[in-house]
Amino acid sequence: MLDRIYIAATSQHVGKTTCTLGLMAAIRERGHKVSYCKPVGQEWVELGGLQVDKDALLFARGMDFELKAELHSPVIIGSGVTARYLDDPAEYGFNRAITKASRRLQTNNEVVIYEGTGHPGVGSVCDVSNAQVAQLLDAPVVMVVEGGIGSTIDKLNLNLAMFRERRVPVRGVIVNKTRPAKLEKVRHYVGKYLQKTGIPLLGVLPFEQVLSNPIMASIRESLKGHTLLNKDGLDNQVEHIASGSLLAQEEVENLRNLLVIVSHRRLDEALSALQSILQDRGLPGSTISGVVVTGLLDEEPHLPHTDFLNAHNIPVVACPLDTYGAAVRISQMEVKINLKTPWKIRRAVELIEEHVDMDLLL
Repeated sequence: MLDRIYIAATSQHVGKTTCTLGLMAAIRERGHKVSYCKPVGQEWVELGGLQVDKDALLFARGMDFELKAELHSPVIIGSGVTARYLDDPAEYGFNRAITKASRRLQTNNEVVIYEGTGHPGVGSVCDVSNAQVAQLLDAPVVMVVEGGIGSTIDKLNLNLAMFRERRVPVRGVIVNKTRPAKLEKVRHYVGKYLQKTGIPLLGVLPFEQVLSNPIMASIRESLKGHTLLNKDGLDNQVEHIASGSLLAQEEVENLRNLLVIVSHRRLDEALSALQSILQDRGLPGSTISGVVVTGLLDEEPHLPHTDFLNAHNIPVVACPLDTYGAAVRISQMEVKINLKTPWKIRRAVELIEEHVDMDLLL
């Protein structure tokens, strides 16, 4: 059976981490001892005085294993490293660190899943591109690409070239974030193209809105805002957004997991309208995910209706942007799975089980 897999993607934000989570859980579910490694990381956190990639931390907590930086996150390319590497490559032992981690993980596990970083060329400046690392690890690649037909095939052809150049075998392709109405069409035509290359199509996953929904904490970070009330509610999931002016006109249809964006000048009016709408429709205040108050620089506004907000633990976040600017910023957010979104981890696992041919992969 396959004892190692390298998960690569055609670009950022196509669902590489989501697929890796699901694959790891599916392999474990089949009774195999499986571990995880992010050979090269760029976004890191401090853990016990060491730098550890954020995804490695996510997997350790989500998949319940003890995180060891030297094993699960052996190389971190932080700010300034690339320039220093070009000045003196001998100062860095990236390949040695990756190889050492791999040997220990492969010895103690039946399967090791290695997660790549960004597109296949990321890391090239330090001689640790995804293709170079997969070759070093002698690990066949599973390529994740976003759903479609023409653009999907074009991206696959471009990105697989780096692995072909280094003679890294490609075990299969997973097409992610496909519009549900086009699942069969994408499966047929992408599969037809891949047949010519001898690469299996392992599965086509539908786009699921729940995996793209942010939480209030992520929205606060994106807006560079600060919390005015109910910090405990920042894990609330946001599914729909409405401006205060729409609330005042009672033109909001779906209130489930609703984020209200409103100017500080219209806050009282908007919250009054919101409570009226909830009462008329017989809905609890807990259906509201949060409130973003816009147009605030340094001043702390007087918050009206705090009894209502506190009763339902509705977080209130302030930001300096105007209402339109805040709405645009939120719409442009790239939302990743993290430790505060356990429902996304569960759904990622279900999607892989439902849509990927694990027997073909293994």
